[in-house]
Amino acid sequence: MCGICGVVYGDGRTADAAVLKKANDLIAHRGPDDEGYRIDGPAGLAMRRLAIIDLSTGHQPISYADGELWIVLNGEIYNYLELRAELEARGHRFKTKSDTEVVLALYQEMGERCVQKLRGMFAFAVWDRRKQRLFIARDRIGKKPLVYAERPGGGVIFASELRCLFALDPALSRQTDPVAIDMYLSLQYIPSPKTVYRDVKKLPPGHTLTWQGGKTTIERYWDLPIGRPPITTDVEEAKGLLRAKLTESVRLRMIADVPLGAFLSGGVDSSIIVALMSGLSSKPVKTFSIGFDEERFSETHYAKMVADRYKTDHTEFVVKPLMADVLPKLAWHYGEPYGDASALPTYYVSRETRKFVTVALNGDGGDENFGGYLRYFAMKAARLTDALPGPLRSALKAGAELLPEYDAPVGNVWRVKRFLRSTLFNDLPGRHLKMISYFAEDDKPGLYAPEFVKALGPGMGAAVGYMSDAFRACEGEDFVNRMLYVDFKTYLPECLMAKVDIASMACSLEGRSPLLDHEFVELAYRMPGDWKLKGLRGHKWIFKEAFKDLLPPEILTRGKMGFGIPLGSWFRGPLKDYWAGHVLSREALGRGYFTEKGLRSLWDEHQSGRRDHGYRLWALLMLELWHRHADGAWSAGGL
Repeated sequence: MCGICGVVYGDGRTADAAVLKKANDLIAHRGPDDEGYRIDGPAGLAMRRLAIIDLSTGHQPISYADGELWIVLNGEIYNYLELRAELEARGHRFKTKSDTEVVLALYQEMGERCVQKLRGMFAFAVWDRRKQRLFIARDRIGKKPLVYAERPGGGVIFASELRCLFALDPALSRQTDPVAIDMYLSLQYIPSPKTVYRDVKKLPPGHTLTWQGGKTTIERYWDLPIGRPPITTDVEEAKGLLRAKLTESVRLRMIADVPLGAFLSGGVDSSIIVALMSGLSSKPVKTFSIGFDEERFSETHYAKMVADRYKTDHTEFVVKPLMADVLPKLAWHYGEPYGDASALPTYYVSRETRKFVTVALNGDGGDENFGGYLRYFAMKAARLTDALPGPLRSALKAGAELLPEYDAPVGNVWRVKRFLRSTLFNDLPGRHLKMISYFAEDDKPGLYAPEFVKALGPGMGAAVGYMSDAFRACEGEDFVNRMLYVDFKTYLPECLMAKVDIASMACSLEGRSPLLDHEFVELAYRMPGDWKLKGLRGHKWIFKEAFKDLLPPEILTRGKMGFGIPLGSWFRGPLKDYWAGHVLSREALGRGYFTEKGLRSLWDEHQSGRRDHGYRLWALLMLELWHRHADGAWSAGGL
């Protein structure tokens, strides 16, 4: 696990080692154990290393073929031992025991097709000296980040994190993209290939970038198996396949030369991962949980139930509102506006976990594989309202507006109101977007300042087109699998994976996700949607059936809680002055995004208890905190 960055010039310049080091120092948190550099004419590669495997000989950049090929890699290749054996059988010889050198040997043999053989999480860059070619690849699911910018003269710069790019090229424009800001307010994240900056892009998951002769080419190499027939029509066989593949996935992710543990939330997904780890380990698994003083938001008693069953070495932490003093640091690490409030407890559990282990497995991906979110139930149920006559639908809409809106996101009345508002959209992407949006399109008039609306122009509402494209890409799939596909292409990589990567790597902790092994994902996707969301209540049905003997009944039958935090009460109490001092400040209002009247209306409604705007207020706060770091030109002060 590392952070990487690099440059290749297209105008004949030689890469500058001092510039490369300055950029690399900004991601020291990603790799506190080692650093490495390679300058080769117009190309420069750099990395920061968190040593996990091959602690003694895994120094990067690594060369191959008598120095003709060089590589820096962020991530882990879980099938590297199998690949190494195959390559050795074909005459390859290795100087190290690392997975990174295996990737480079595979590239020498297969070229850009090498990514097809890799099983893991990765973002890597290969400099081919003989061909004067830079090749960059990002893993299928999007666990590891990669941002880049094309530069005048035909060059390109790249990095694991945004701020590195401005160190690599101080002339790179910091002009923000108003469309990206609008999408952030809708989605809580900025989706690939966009970033908050006009001239900077993210390499999308499952894609490669090739630079040669001043030209940059982006190609997709992976997608979910759309249109493929079911892997099996026999439920018992399906359960066996899932069990075998996930056990293998967990076993591969337990390979490490450093202490290893697991996040344990008390939900089905992380509990199954811990159960499998316990069966594969000869000693107690180290498990870590996070909770809150407000019991409605805390799952620690469920986590303790699983920890007791498997006799894990269990540690719990409690997040308190005063811990939000870390928010500026979070804003610095994310590098662009990021609005998922669960980044805060994720950061804290990562920070505390890092005191005991260097690697932690998690349960990420279970909901997207098997239909675990409440919105899947809501979207399926909403289809029942499609046949209702127009007047009745209008009456439902009017009735929804009369319901109180508080206790987000756990309150049942709040959930019913959100459901009723969403069902009134006949358009499936529109219904989905309404259900997930922080600020829906009809929330923006009166909030957006006229100058911001003008800057957006036809780009306003870009989240609608983004979601429509995702649904269009999977037409013909059954309803549930279509919903899962959309989340695999939007929310999972762009929000959830970004959250976990940044929060954990800020603490120099490697997170591993067995449920997001691409072979397991493909297997699960090729099962009927009704096996995942059976009827209207059977969330994760086939997954729970496959592993029900491993979990206490209380875990199997409990409802979905989610990783929420009590923002509503925090913004009426301990964080009240903090929010107002930032978002209602003259500095913030002067940015030209929002009207003061619109902001104060949200604030007053929340303070009065008439509505719960906690998650919207969080998004606005994180936008302002990001701006204050960006205005400071991304100094290292956030570390």
